[in-house]
Amino acid sequence: MKPLQELVRPNIWALKPYSCARDEFKGVKADVFVDANENPYPNGVNRYPDPLQEELKHAISPMKGVPVENIFLGNGSDEAIDLPFRIFCRPGKDNVVAIDPTYGMYEVCADVNDVEYRKVSLDENYDINPDALLAACDENTKIIFICSPNNPTGNSFLREKIEKVIENFQGIVIVDEAYSDFSARRPFRSDIQKYPNLIVLATFSKAWGAAGIRLGMAFASTEVIALFNKVKYPYNVNALTQKKGLEILSNVTLLQRHITMVLEEREMLMKSLAMLPLCKKVYPTDANFVLVKVTDADSIYKYLVQKGVIVRNRTRVHLCGNCLRITVGTKDENTKLLSALRQYV
Repeated sequence: MKPLQELVRPNIWALKPYSCARDEFKGVKADVFVDANENPYPNGVNRYPDPLQEELKHAISPMKGVPVENIFLGNGSDEAIDLPFRIFCRPGKDNVVAIDPTYGMYEVCADVNDVEYRKVSLDENYDINPDALLAACDENTKIIFICSPNNPTGNSFLREKIEKVIENFQGIVIVDEAYSDFSARRPFRSDIQKYPNLIVLATFSKAWGAAGIRLGMAFASTEVIALFNKVKYPYNVNALTQKKGLEILSNVTLLQRHITMVLEEREMLMKSLAMLPLCKKVYPTDANFVLVKVTDADSIYKYLVQKGVIVRNRTRVHLCGNCLRITVGTKDENTKLLSALRQYV
């Protein structure tokens, strides 16, 4: 890895971050707060939230096995995806490399930040080629994105292949593990101390059932996390989200039960889909969704919409011709989906 200062945009390295009132007040018990120009009359949300979400991070830390100082919390994973562009990539000069197909927000953030986005195709089995990813890089490549389990394909990549990229790239490697709770593979967040150029993303939106509160996570070295905190908006995670996050983490048993139920339904759904005449292939998955190759994705998608069943039509995505992405639902939802598909002619 290059020295961090060489990777960071010079203006960001020199940036003096905005210091909010709650950043300056630390370590002393107080009961009078007249520092932040807030409305003093209590209604549950009249005070600014903790800008660094310390209580929530302390709850996440033992569950994810990551020290508090190595955790960043953002307004959804999308904030944690966008910040590295703003920290490391000079607009109009630098570039990033990513597998293709993958989560579309990486490319959107590249476009918004005026950063060249270089796609490296997966093979016909949706597998990654570390040498091809590295070959796509040049002296201005700052970031490589790898989503594993990948979206929309659902498969995980061999640890050895991802490690080869991390160990041989001089810049930042971002491994997006949004779906890792549904996979039996060891997550890369365990390796952030080993690899200083590694950023691992996670989210409350999938296994933890909290897409509505918009809470994303990033795990990285303390130096990288400090850069995230330097550039982020002062109060990026609101008080209601922090409160709900703590509430969700207080019931680990329920979280685990829901994950188990999704995995059981995933197995049933994959077997049932494979038996349908319209199904040409059900791809292996480590996520909470299944990619299915069908006879006519456009026609089947429109038919399901008329039946009140909404799936994702991925037929126009690279390597996903005539493919539908189907999220694992409840038993009742999956039954309705399969019933509709069995009636398709």
